[in-house]
Amino acid sequence: MARKPAKFTNATIHDQKLSCGHGGELHQTAEDGDTVLTTAQGGPVSDDQNSLRVGPRGPLVVDDFHFREKIFHFDHERIPERVVHARGYGAHGFFETYESLAAYTKADLFQRARERTPAFVRFSTVAGNRGSSDLARDVRGFAVKLYTQEGNWDIVGNNIPVFFIQDAIKFPDMVHAVKQEPDRGFPQAQSAHDNFWDFISLTPESMHMIMWVMSDRAIPRSFRFMEGFGVHTFRMINAKGESTFVKFHWKPKLGLQSVVWNEAVKINGADPDYHRRDLWNAIKSGNFPEWELCLQLFNQEFADNFDFDVLDPTKIIPEEVLPPKPVGRLVLDRMPDNFFAETEQVAFMTQNVPPGIDFSNDPLLQGRNFSYLDTQLKRLGSTNFTHLPINAPKCPFHHFQQDGHMAMRNPVGRVNYQPNSWGEGPRESPVKGFTHFPAEEQGQKARLRSESFADHYSQARQFYISQTPPEQRHIAAALTFELSKVETSVIRERLVSHLMNIDKSLATAVAQNLGLRSMPGPASAALPTRQDLDPSPSLSIVERGPKRFEGRKLGILITDGVDSNLLKGLKDAIVAEKGDVELIAPTVGGVTASDGEFVAANHMIGGGPSVLFDAIAILPSMEAAEHLANDAAARDFVSDAFQHCKFIGYTQAALPLLQAVGIGERIDEGVIQLAGEHGLSAFVSQLGRLRLWERELSLKGEKASIPTK
Repeated sequence: MARKPAKFTNATIHDQKLSCGHGGELHQTAEDGDTVLTTAQGGPVSDDQNSLRVGPRGPLVVDDFHFREKIFHFDHERIPERVVHARGYGAHGFFETYESLAAYTKADLFQRARERTPAFVRFSTVAGNRGSSDLARDVRGFAVKLYTQEGNWDIVGNNIPVFFIQDAIKFPDMVHAVKQEPDRGFPQAQSAHDNFWDFISLTPESMHMIMWVMSDRAIPRSFRFMEGFGVHTFRMINAKGESTFVKFHWKPKLGLQSVVWNEAVKINGADPDYHRRDLWNAIKSGNFPEWELCLQLFNQEFADNFDFDVLDPTKIIPEEVLPPKPVGRLVLDRMPDNFFAETEQVAFMTQNVPPGIDFSNDPLLQGRNFSYLDTQLKRLGSTNFTHLPINAPKCPFHHFQQDGHMAMRNPVGRVNYQPNSWGEGPRESPVKGFTHFPAEEQGQKARLRSESFADHYSQARQFYISQTPPEQRHIAAALTFELSKVETSVIRERLVSHLMNIDKSLATAVAQNLGLRSMPGPASAALPTRQDLDPSPSLSIVERGPKRFEGRKLGILITDGVDSNLLKGLKDAIVAEKGDVELIAPTVGGVTASDGEFVAANHMIGGGPSVLFDAIAILPSMEAAEHLANDAAARDFVSDAFQHCKFIGYTQAALPLLQAVGIGERIDEGVIQLAGEHGLSAFVSQLGRLRLWERELSLKGEKASIPTK
């Protein structure tokens, strides 16, 4: 089944036939005369796809020296910047429980209703360096540190509930592939290049994650408008020692929202710190972001009967199958006093859990538990990184660890060991201390991938068919853009062959957009794609949109002579909707309104493009209308908002500007004249929809024009 590794040149790449493991993973194996993969010590490697574990679904074992070396070296590749999640932004807050969860867990923070636990949250991108832009198409880190009374609990997750790989031994390969290509040092914070898509096209287990990353989930409008997920299956253990499996979900109170790709590109140019500024402004203005913690709780019987393996990190449990239970709220109400001391030095580790929370045998989670401690040593420079205030527990703590670089605390007195005869120092507590669930494990110690992990396409298809038509178009457009940057045609064709196993119409659209001369056949699959999985509306951003304008921002374009009553009425109406208003004027100095009052502006036209706002209104005076129509920045302000399907409010005086950008003949239900109180209320009442997606097809000429007014 295996063949020699392909020979690469600058111009060509040959397709490869690969052997398939029991779990559906692909192996490129060496034949006589081929170069053999070895450890750094020169030892030949038999399997670079699977960690050593007990049985196909059992835990990892500590004597996996190849995995240990591979992760050890990967964790220490960068100094001092994080290898991944380098660009981050954080805030302080608290977590408040709704009710006791003692039936499920003995974790102290879940024992009493309305108990508040201090929290620190760090949001991040994954692929880009620390100086990259906020609106890259990327997974977003969503890491929560809860300072519980039984030690720190880190829920180190993402805004996407699945991951690219099933086994942590592949993590260095995945990150190497997505980072800048090593011979040229670019592209930065982008996956649109040959190395990434070569790896993905040779890694079928990534296909579900690819659907998420190519969707609008990867370009969120704000940290405040995105979900967070713990990704893995964990355990909760109650006081009786009973285990319940759990998946963690953070759901934003303000609802989900993303931007479109053209918008993201322009935001990065106008304000590369867009997400940072948004979080800073929201907290500083007292509009504290809030999420609900929701749990998917299930027992062993559910796990055994679910369609997919709950230990597979490339799979989800749809919310329609297992509704998440709201158990508490997370509120962010304070920015760090110093970015470096807190946001940059905070250390998250999946192995930080309090008594009552335990791990499953998810191989990616097991590998992360093993890896993260090494990362902190390399990045923060000492084993004493827990002495830093941002990482120190807020509950009493006692141990015998001492000395070392950056030691700020040491044991006091004679005793620095145990057991001892002096009756001094802390002692272990079988009652209060952390105990693992006594799961029984058996099986052959070998490098294995469970056969229950082998279905790589069914949930990818389910995700795609769960999206609304606009979201499906965006996935196709994202795949087209990314693959158009791939110079090697075989990689493009190979990826399309995987799409054939997900959705033929999607594969066909991408292939046609790329100009493939012929359609490739479906990629070989360990298991056929299931056609019986129902759509899951919870996977769609549009289906779960906020339906309100709260937390969003209206940009109002004004000039000298702006109608003061209309401006005040519009601002008051937006404030009543709990939205924000920013004013854009020909100069940042401001304008003089119709009543003679001076009105300060937040932006000048060239520095406040409409991509920074969720909707716009145009309120010029009659005298200034012609000048705006001839101003390129003003035309872009309106044209971009229209192209991005946003709602636009306008006065009669703004018609020359609308006509200058070609909207005059295409006014639709999302372009609303602010004529009197009725016009004003009609405009504001529509803003909760956020986008008029029907306009997208109209602009492309794919559908009859929307009825005009």
